[in-house]
Amino acid sequence: MNIKLAAILLTGGSGTRFGSPLPKQFHKLGGKTLYLYTLDAFIETNLFHSIILPVPAEWKEEISKELSSLYPNNSIQVISGGATRQESSYLALQSCPLNTEFVVIHDAVRPFISSDIIKQNVSAVLTHKAVDTCVPSFDTLVHSKEGTFIDAIPLRKELFRGQTPQSFSYPLIMKAHEQALARGINNSSDDCKLILDLGHPVHIVPGEDLNIKITTDFDLFLAEQILYKPRLEKELPCKSSLKGKIFAVTGASGGIGKSLCQELKQLGATTIEISQNASSLQADLTNYQETEKVFRSIARTYGDIDGLINSIGTFQVKDFPLLSEEEIQTTIASNLTSTIYCCKHAQIKKGGHIINISSSSYSKGRKECLVYSATKAAVVNFTQGLAATKPDLFVHVIVPQRTDTPLRRAAFPFEDKNSLLQPEEIAQKISQLLTSSPRSGSILEVRKTYIPTHSG
Repeated sequence: MNIKLAAILLTGGSGTRFGSPLPKQFHKLGGKTLYLYTLDAFIETNLFHSIILPVPAEWKEEISKELSSLYPNNSIQVISGGATRQESSYLALQSCPLNTEFVVIHDAVRPFISSDIIKQNVSAVLTHKAVDTCVPSFDTLVHSKEGTFIDAIPLRKELFRGQTPQSFSYPLIMKAHEQALARGINNSSDDCKLILDLGHPVHIVPGEDLNIKITTDFDLFLAEQILYKPRLEKELPCKSSLKGKIFAVTGASGGIGKSLCQELKQLGATTIEISQNASSLQADLTNYQETEKVFRSIARTYGDIDGLINSIGTFQVKDFPLLSEEEIQTTIASNLTSTIYCCKHAQIKKGGHIINISSSSYSKGRKECLVYSATKAAVVNFTQGLAATKPDLFVHVIVPQRTDTPLRRAAFPFEDKNSLLQPEEIAQKISQLLTSSPRSGSILEVRKTYIPTHSG
């Protein structure tokens, strides 16, 4: 796109309503600073020639150093924000490059902004010059001047909840701010209000319910739940080829691992197959020293590899009181310990991938496989933390629904196969993930729509 677009991420809040001396935008969410989720979402679109962050003056030096380290090749400018949202917005507008044509303004404390919303804003602003992101109000809203009695109940179908981003023609929004200041208006909480005061219409693009603003401690709690909610990715855009790349796959002798190796080879990749059975490399990955040894051998042969996919695991249906010590230890070691050891010892190129495979049982303990489901919850938690500790890699966890593997067939021999995912479906989703590189730390769900068969 040849249009000169700037993004302003308002990062200047003091956290007064949040009830913490640490501003809300700098709190951790899943081990990662909250505003970085927002920044990553804008960077990943590759639409903006400049991104400007107005921050509290006392945080400017620290945030500048952090962003210089994390994003050395991106045009990110950190400035001191103002005493009000309006002032921070205006200061950021004044800091935009001289050739800026359009600007997208977003609350940095809305970390779940989607690329679709950003792209719809950019598309609409080219035509309408002023755009707001809104969602319908599902609650009945009441109007009360004094806050004691209802004065009016507006029609709900005519009411929307405003979100951000808000996008504008750069000359138009500058004119709106300058006119507001000339009229003595200096504490407006909304840039679109300043545009309306000019008499210019504001176009609406649809927002999303997940595009929440973190204002209170309870909002942060909700954000944690959203973060750990698996996303159902129907289509992952292909950004690169797997031809010539090298991936280590654990649990490669059967089920998902075997199908994945076949899929990767068809796409031109080299697979290093690791399992306890006949395969390229045999290793007991529940043993720390043996795991270290096998990945040291891989590094000597191949150097740093392009990715690691952990599909190793075991599955057993048995009432918890009947489990022996050995069965408990084996389940934990096979499903969790091995994944941790492999992630620790694998030597992966910068920009490479780690994909761990969990299970839909991670979200709630299953009484028929209690220890197994607990380990799968731990794999999700571990992967989220790992993503934060390895910012130079793409780290994800796949959460497949029930899958037609030998382990599952042995545990549930009478299960309807039409209700199960095939390992090939999961392998295809993983290969898409390896070529698309969405935001690191994602929990990606793979689900099958069950269509029952009818006899007669």
